Amino acid sequence: MTGSRTSRRGNAAHRLYSVVVFVLLASLDNVAIGLVPPLYGPISGALGVPQRMLGLVTAVSFLVSAVAAVAWAYVGDRTNRKPLLMVGTLVWAAGTGGSAFATGLPTFLAAQLVAAVGLGAVGSVGFSVVTDLISPRRRGLVMSFWGLSQGVGTLAGTLTGGLLGATDWRRPFLLLTVVGLAATVAYLLTYDIRRGQSEPELAAAIEAGVEYDYRITRSDLPRILGRRTNRWLILQGLTAQAAFGSLVWLPVLFAERAQEQGYSTATAVVVGSVFATLFQLGGVFSIVGGLAGDALQRRTPRGRALVAAVGVLAALPFYLVLFFVPIRIDVPDGGGTGAVVGAVLASVVTEPTVGLSLLTAVVALALTSANSPNWFALIADVNPPEHRGTVYSLGNLVNGVGRAAGNGLVGAAFHALRAAFPPPLNYAVGLAAFQLFFIPTGLMYWLASRTSPGDIAAVGDLLHDRADRH
Repeated sequence: MTGSRTSRRGNAAHRLYSVVVFVLLASLDNVAIGLVPPLYGPISGALGVPQRMLGLVTAVSFLVSAVAAVAWAYVGDRTNRKPLLMVGTLVWAAGTGGSAFATGLPTFLAAQLVAAVGLGAVGSVGFSVVTDLISPRRRGLVMSFWGLSQGVGTLAGTLTGGLLGATDWRRPFLLLTVVGLAATVAYLLTYDIRRGQSEPELAAAIEAGVEYDYRITRSDLPRILGRRTNRWLILQGLTAQAAFGSLVWLPVLFAERAQEQGYSTATAVVVGSVFATLFQLGGVFSIVGGLAGDALQRRTPRGRALVAAVGVLAALPFYLVLFFVPIRIDVPDGGGTGAVVGAVLASVVTEPTVGLSLLTAVVALALTSANSPNWFALIADVNPPEHRGTVYSLGNLVNGVGRAAGNGLVGAAFHALRAAFPPPLNYAVGLAAFQLFFIPTGLMYWLASRTSPGDIAAVGDLLHDRADRH
């Protein structure tokens, strides 16, 4: 650590603005991710390709974004992070805009891959920045807002795609491009957040104006993977995201149910998007999961991992019920978007099967949402500041592989199951099977609860030593 002072520390209002910008704009990558699945039907018709091919495009995009995030994060852990976020935002905006002008599968794939490269910067570099704003005591709570913003982004993407794209699938992509350009301007007005400024062990030194100048090097990578908690936190994403990745097909399941009841494709797309959006409202309970993790972590250093383990395991039976509960859909076929949305919302209280499905979905999402904030917080707890972006991106890479597998393979599973189970039952059976991946996820969190106390203590000792040296 050196004694150079940082020139731009920001007043309270500037800091608050910066936090809000980083958290809210982190949701935009998930808007882009959630935009395509509700439009599989219209896009496949316009481009003349099967829906399962578009599922593979989404799967490949997940993977490319995750690989790109490792490179973005490594550079971010070594240099100024703000310019990287701005460049990444411009890249994904360009790819999203290009998707709207695609005339065939090759050009659509190319545009989506450009967007995926840019999206890799937003989550990984942004995570590193946000962890430098949060004290360990409140990491679960604040990271629940970080994770919630991404969940809201997915919902916004699903809803935007289904509502704006029901009659013209290109419009949502053009809108999101404009939002991405506005986001770049918003980044310009944030201040440069100091690395390590939230750590209690470094507080006195940083307050005195000492700069935390440790940066990641290639020789640190074996040390990162040598931390046992890191290994469990990274590996759990393979199975967790196989389950979560399959859930992007929820709008298709409910659209198929609407078509089975005789509704037109355009109406079914709107119905599927609205139902899927409603059923994901349980994600707002990630705040409860973050609070529970903070509270239990103050009692035992195993706390966060135990909360995540219990959450993902307890959610499994609720997901299985959700996929198989029949829903009676009563909406005006061919009516305007507003009329269809209003009818779906009214059915929550007028149609018992819809109300039961919503309750089941909210409980399932509430339980699994304990995963996200505690995963984020644990990465920050068991790693020094200059490693966090890279560890997050490595976890995100494995998440991307799992999500790509879940999204791509479940599409193939739906096609294979069609021989034995007619739509929409093939979608229900396929989704139910993929939720079994939550079982090994819960077990890996339990193993992380056994290793995290030692790793947390080691990071605290390291930061104390560095503060004392200045």
